[in-house]
Amino acid sequence: MNTTTDSIIVITIDGPSGSGKGTLSQLVAKRLSFHLLDSGALYRLVALSAVKQQANIHNEQAIAQIATGLDVKFDVQGEATKILLAGEDVTDAIRHETVGMNASLVAAYPAVRTALLQRQKDFAQAPGLIADGRDMGTVVFPQAPVKFFLTASAEARADRRFKQLQQKGASVDMVELINDIKARDERDTSRSVSPLKPAVDALVIDSTELTIEQVLNLMLARAHNSLGIKV
Repeated sequence: MNTTTDSIIVITIDGPSGSGKGTLSQLVAKRLSFHLLDSGALYRLVALSAVKQQANIHNEQAIAQIATGLDVKFDVQGEATKILLAGEDVTDAIRHETVGMNASLVAAYPAVRTALLQRQKDFAQAPGLIADGRDMGTVVFPQAPVKFFLTASAEARADRRFKQLQQKGASVDMVELINDIKARDERDTSRSVSPLKPAVDALVIDSTELTIEQVLNLMLARAHNSLGIKV
């Protein structure tokens, strides 16, 4: 069996914002009893921390310094995970649209990506890891034996986000959401370091017309066939 460093099995799930990778990563991790790395949360935490420290979001070195000293803890409580920044519960705060846009900005900085690289690698612990992000299969865990790349149309992803925000009582504009998603896609795919793209050996799944359950079944089948993991 081909595994990653120290024989820890890593399954990577990459894709753009709203592709469903966060939800599916949690479902696969739960089904396989694996650890979970939400790499996007790390970049959101850097962005939120920068705002809290009143740092210039356009100053790469200042943001990289914040990333290096990031005081973060993922506190797993049953099926939920509480995210603490310097001891403060920011689980909901990092999901705000503004934080997401700022996270996309800071994620384009090479110095920030370098600062967070080893921290992400350290999440690989027995019995295995589900790594959710945008460059998990291409940069952070290139030797992972199973890789997925989830995608969907910008309109479908905006609709999903629209419904999530509505459930939280937020006032949102669909056109603005679509434009934000397209702008984020452009930044993520065109950045010079670790651009968003499928790994050459990743299974690409377009979830535009698929349910979460259908995508989950495809992923579990691939994990079983490739690794012999009982699902």
